[in-house]
Amino acid sequence: MATFLLLHPAWFGGWSWAKVTPLLRARGQEVFTPTLTGLGERRHLARPDVGLDVHVQDIVNVLEYEDLHDVFLVGNSSGGAVITGVADRVPERIANVVYLDAFVPEDGESLMGTMPPERRTMIERLVEAEGEGWLIPRFTTPPWEKIVPEVWEITDKRDIAWVLPRLSPTPVRQFTDLVRRRNPDAEKLPRTYIRCGRWANPVFDRYAAAAKRNEHWRSIAFEAPHIPFITHPHETAELLLSIP
Repeated sequence: MATFLLLHPAWFGGWSWAKVTPLLRARGQEVFTPTLTGLGERRHLARPDVGLDVHVQDIVNVLEYEDLHDVFLVGNSSGGAVITGVADRVPERIANVVYLDAFVPEDGESLMGTMPPERRTMIERLVEAEGEGWLIPRFTTPPWEKIVPEVWEITDKRDIAWVLPRLSPTPVRQFTDLVRRRNPDAEKLPRTYIRCGRWANPVFDRYAAAAKRNEHWRSIAFEAPHIPFITHPHETAELLLSIP
C-alpha cells in the first residue's frame, strides 16, 4: 500500500480529485486530498496575506498531524510550487515528488517569474480589475464558461456543471511569493514529471525535457488535457500507481 497526497491547482480544491480518490482506495492505497487556504470549502478564509508560505504550511501540517511517511506527493499546475516548498520542508516524509503537468520553480523563483511576459501582464491586469488587487479571478481573459470546455477540454456536461460553481479566485501571492529550495536532502528525492500532451505550454515542455536529462527524475508522457484527474480519472489513477 502506498500513501498519496493529491494537491489541486489554483482555482480548484480537494474536491476536484473526487473521481480519482475512490479508484486509488479501491486498489488499497491511502489517499489525502487537502484544500489550500482560501480555496474550495475553505474559500471563506481567503485574505490578502495568504500566499505560498501559507499553502506550503497547509500541506506540511497534513503530513505531520496525520503522521504520514513515504508519501507520493502529487501536484498539478500551480500546485507544483506548493509541493516543491513542501518537499524542501519535510523531505523525510516524501517518497516521490510528482509534478502532474505542473510548474517546477527554482529556488528564489515565483510562479509569475516562470511565465512569459504577456501572461504575467494579463494576470496582473485581472488582479487589479476584478480581483481587488489580491485575487486572481480566473486563468485568462475568456470567462470560465469558455475556459473549462475549450481550454482545459473538460467537455462532459455533467463535469462542467460540477466544476464551474466550485472554482474560486486564488490569492495572487501563491503566484508571486518566492519558492524556497535550499534543503540538500530534498534535492535528492526521486521526482517524476508527467507531461499532459494535449495542453500546449512550452514552459511545461521544458520541464519535461529537463526531467529526461536528470538522473533523479522520471519523465512520463500522458496523452490527456491539463486537468486529467477530471477528464481521464482512470488513466490518471493507473499512471500514479505505476510510479515506483
